[in-house]
Amino acid sequence: MSRTITVGLDGSPESRAAAEWAAREAKLRGLTLKLLHVWEPVPEPMAQAPLLGTETHQHWSEKIPRDTAEGLRLRHPDVEVTAEDLSGRPSEVLGEAAKNTELLVLGSRGLSGIGGFLVGSVGLVVVAHAECPVILVRAGEQAADEHEMDPSGIPSAATSYRPVVLGLDTDHPDPSVIEFAFEAAARRATVLRVLHGWERPSYYSYGGAAELWQYDELAQGQAIALTEALRLWREKYPAVEVAEVSRLAHAADQLIQASREASLVVVGRRIRRNPFGLHIGPVTHAVLHHAAAPVAVVAHE
Repeated sequence: MSRTITVGLDGSPESRAAAEWAAREAKLRGLTLKLLHVWEPVPEPMAQAPLLGTETHQHWSEKIPRDTAEGLRLRHPDVEVTAEDLSGRPSEVLGEAAKNTELLVLGSRGLSGIGGFLVGSVGLVVVAHAECPVILVRAGEQAADEHEMDPSGIPSAATSYRPVVLGLDTDHPDPSVIEFAFEAAARRATVLRVLHGWERPSYYSYGGAAELWQYDELAQGQAIALTEALRLWREKYPAVEVAEVSRLAHAADQLIQASREASLVVVGRRIRRNPFGLHIGPVTHAVLHHAAAPVAVVAHE
């Protein structure tokens, strides 16, 4: 695996926002940033048209990564930026690139109103099959969005980072997902908020003192499980402040709400070897579509 962060680029506002985010992340990690521009070959009948010929199409496809790379080098002089222009199906080319990079960053169109993502088919396919962490970044995402407001209430990239938020399943607490979140918080010198949502079991009885007793017992058990899942990681990363939240609530709802005050949201995705279908999981799928902050999807066994 090369020591790079790869960002999918197509010239759209969302892919440009992804490239800016990836450049900031490359600086935090001390990695090279690779811009990967993928264009689909022009069908033969269209290629014969005067304005859509192969040479014209290739000229513009090469111009996008070249111009983007030059701009990134000016704005991020400490980051080494390379660019590559390839033809093919974007989901397949990006999926292949995911095998040889530390992170794959993709852009996603922002939804109006409540905020969130509109994840296209290419993004969903890549997220569902890539085995390296994939980060989705909304169009319009700015460096200041990752930081706390300054004392006067103005967005600023000079203030401390907002918390990193991790959604954790205490029944299957995968080490790679937890480590990714702790590392992200450590690099940003910020708080790691770990959210665990749980629901009442089917045998739960409602009404009176029995309900209160059962709720207290369940809540205490869930909180203990969360603390235990994080115990070794707290010891490994003593400098990272951890805020644990175990709550009777749907996990996706908690994460979406917390994303409004987060610099990054981290969720997991179990690897499925079946090449057919999109195996993302309901919580991760909901977070991808509605989170207000960049989302890191970490694949695990």
